[in-house]
Amino acid sequence: MLAGVAASSGGPAFAQSTLTPDEALEAMMDGNKRFIAGQLQSLNEDLSILKAKTAEKQEPFAAVLSCADSRVPVEYVFDQSIGQLFVVRVAGNIATPEITASLEYGIAVLGAKVLMVLGHSNCGAVKAAMEAKPVPGQIGALYAPLWPAVNAAGNNLETAIDENAKIQATLLSRTSTVIAQAIQEGKLKVVAGRYDIATGVVSLLGEAR
Repeated sequence: MLAGVAASSGGPAFAQSTLTPDEALEAMMDGNKRFIAGQLQSLNEDLSILKAKTAEKQEPFAAVLSCADSRVPVEYVFDQSIGQLFVVRVAGNIATPEITASLEYGIAVLGAKVLMVLGHSNCGAVKAAMEAKPVPGQIGALYAPLWPAVNAAGNNLETAIDENAKIQATLLSRTSTVIAQAIQEGKLKVVAGRYDIATGVVSLLGEAR
């Protein structure tokens, strides 16, 4: 059904934001500064009005692939409210086919201008992949997508976390025709970022090419 929506529209279904990719990224980073300073604006917005405006459609200006870690509250981190961020979360912020499909929807149909892959300090998923210890259930399925970063970083956990965010951003920008086309047309910027759990600071790690 989602594919049908995108195909029939010939582009974004909703002409969402007038922001450029650079302006969208700036809005996210400005929000992070407010979060660090304890000056959140999103909590002061009238939620009843926001809910009414977003009941029939969503128009996020940015998409975020984040780790599922409960210490990374993405909307708070960027001081954004209902309908402003299209967030996809999975342990290790890895770009599986299902995750990629969800992000493609956020970009091709909803019109997100920025896609950020957001890693975070002390990531348990990356640490587990590095240690490669036996785990219960299907948790081990997370290891393989994380090994390229682990191998590139040696035994340094924090370096592996950063490498993973950059690798996943590159994978998305190169393997998804939807994302690659949006980048080529100047409609999208794909970046890797790192969230520091202790300080709340989001640091940009570079733009995917």
